[in-house]
Order: sequence, then structure tokens, then C-alpha cells
Amino acid sequence: MKVLVLNCGSSSLKFQLIETDEQTAREGTDRTLAKGLVEDTGGTATLHYEAEGRKPLRDAIGAFQHKTAVEKALAVLTDPETGVIPHKDEIGAVGHRVVHGGERFKTSVLIDEGVIDGIEANIALAPLHNPANLQGYRAARAVLPDAPQVAVFDTSFHQTMPPEAYLYALPYDQYQRFGIRRFGFHGTSHRFVSGRAAVLLGRPLDDPGLRLITCHLGNGASVCAIRGGRSVDTSMGFTPLEGLVMGTRCGDLDPAALLYLMGREELGAAEASALMNKRSGLLGLSGLSHDMRTLLEAEEKGNDRARLAIDVFCYRLRKYIASYVGALGGVDALVFAGGIGENSPPVRERSLHGLDALGLTADPARNEAARGTEAEISPDGARSRVFVIPTDEELLIARDSFRIVSGLSGL
Repeated sequence: MKVLVLNCGSSSLKFQLIETDEQTAREGTDRTLAKGLVEDTGGTATLHYEAEGRKPLRDAIGAFQHKTAVEKALAVLTDPETGVIPHKDEIGAVGHRVVHGGERFKTSVLIDEGVIDGIEANIALAPLHNPANLQGYRAARAVLPDAPQVAVFDTSFHQTMPPEAYLYALPYDQYQRFGIRRFGFHGTSHRFVSGRAAVLLGRPLDDPGLRLITCHLGNGASVCAIRGGRSVDTSMGFTPLEGLVMGTRCGDLDPAALLYLMGREELGAAEASALMNKRSGLLGLSGLSHDMRTLLEAEEKGNDRARLAIDVFCYRLRKYIASYVGALGGVDALVFAGGIGENSPPVRERSLHGLDALGLTADPARNEAARGTEAEISPDGARSRVFVIPTDEELLIARDSFRIVSGLSGL
């Protein structure tokens, strides 16, 4: 089945056309036929497109609208010169990334009116994302009225966390009345790489004795503790702000420090949110950049603030890894994923420093060689194995969409 995967922002639309079925999903031989991005670049939308056996395409297409973006994506996918399918009817399903499913959605689902109501009910929890996700759905429904549409939620994987992991120590009625709890995010990535780790270990993912820690490290970053294929804890919380130091997000913070700053700087709620989400993290600590590559280069040239930002990032990650070893009662494998996790040997090495007592260590040569490819970086005979596994959220969305549309129980 050919599945069109959509990831919609307020002024952007990412798309991939993926061919998958039961056999290729189990063998890991699914194919990405084409991918692209339509984004607003200042009043004019620009299409970026790549496909098997075709030259990359860049094209300005006028003002950004989700429906126009979907139409343009289908046009290049079916065009005789750029396309990979003869007609849009070749698309058997459309899979949508939806950021927030709240407590209602514990798995991926076929979208109907009830699901739309549920996504709308969670807009207050993800005001910047869920509305755009719905706009993408409605655009796809208008352009592909006969194709089943599937929602895959960033939060659903973490709905297996126990109450002691997801509750804050606020008055319990704040949870009952307002749903204040830890939800976790990046669930699609954590689910994908944990599945690959199980394959590499030669063990069933649902083995109740299988203990994994997965690290999704990019501009947004999170860690997840997984037992038997189920999330039991994760670093992000009520919002994606909690947890690790990120590109521009501060991660864990004493709330009293924020209240103090709001008083001293006379900050309103919107300004405080911007401070924590857009001006902090690696950018705020370094005063230079949110990009780890830039900071590593600056550190080599003697920039102390860049070094400090990297040290704080790695230290925070190291603490979370160690705490999740405790939460799981040990660990069989640790996984690095995401742009930083997959491509930065120095960050991996520094994050593992001191964890050898827990059985977690990297072979220097293997670690240095692993850049953007699936690889084991732990030494031979290590008590706990360490992997680099490139994540592929779009592929998992395509597999979920195929499974649901085909009525299969799992892949």
C-alpha cells in the first residue's frame, strides 16, 4: 500500500509517500518513494521535493494554504516528469502526525467525527499544533475524499506510564479538574527506535524483561524508559518544555525561579513562555546558537560559553539516563536517535561519561564511526549494549496507517 504521510504546521506541510505492507514492515524493507516540504518563506510558499530517480525540485507556489499545499504535493507526485505514481487514487491511506491526544487516545486511530472532536478537545493542551494538524486533515480529506485518514499521536505511546510517573505533586483535584499531568512527547520516535533495538537484540519487543532507554536528541530532546515495549517514564511532561536542555528550551526549572524573574523583569505570561521556550536552552547558555554543530565547532576554537552549554546538555542527559536505569531496575540497551544523537560522537561520549558503573560505555572507535547510520557503539561483551539508531517517525506513521486500514493487529 502507498501511504501519504503528512506533518502539518501552521505555515508548513511536510509530506512523504511511503510504500509498505505486512511483509516489508516486518522485514524493514518499506520504501520512501518521495518526500517534500511546502513552507511559507515570507508571504510566498516554496515547495521542496525529492523522489526516487528524479531531480530535486524547488518551486514557488504563491501564498501558503494547507489545501493548496496538499494539491501541489499530489501534483508533483503524479506529474509524468517528477512523479512516482500515475494517479492520486494510487494512495491507499493518509497518515497524519497529531501532536496531542491527551488521555483519550492511547493508540493510532482511523479518523472520524468522534476523533476530530477529541483532537479539538485537546487544542488547549497544544494550541500551536493541534489546529494545524486538523487543517492538514481537512485539506487531505478535500483533495483525497476516498482515502482513509489515520491519526498517529505523539503522546499516545506514553499513555502506559503508571500514575507515579505521570502525576505531579499538586493537589489531586488539579489533575481531576484540569488534566494537569505529564503526557510526554516524541512517542512515535521512541516507539520506532525501541522496535529496532529489540530486533538488534534478537528479542521480542513485548518481552516483559526487556529494558530499554531511548534518547531522542534534536532541537527538541527527550528520554524514555521502556519495559516490554511500553513507556514507563519519559522526560517531557505536561508540555515539551520539561526535561532535558534543548535547542532553545530550558528543560527542568525550579518554578520559583520563573516567578522570581517574572517579578524582577515584570514579565507577563506570554513573555515568560517565550523566555523558556525560545530564548533558553543551548542558545541561552551559549549566547551563540541553538545548533549543537555550531557549538562544537566554537568549543574547538576556545569558546567557553559553547563548552558550558554542551556540558550542561550532556550532564542533564546523563542524569536522566542514570535515573531511568534505576526506574527500570537495570537496562539491556541504550539508544541514541535524533539529529544530535545520530550524528554527534562527542555528545554521546560525554553523556556516557561516568555511567560505566551502570554497564553503559562506548567503544571510542565504534562511537566515532557511527554517524547517521544504524550501529552498535558499545564494546564487545558489554553488560548493557549501546546503539545509534536513526529514527523514522514517518515510516512508523505509514505502518500504523496501513495496519489500521487493513485491519491488522500489529506490525
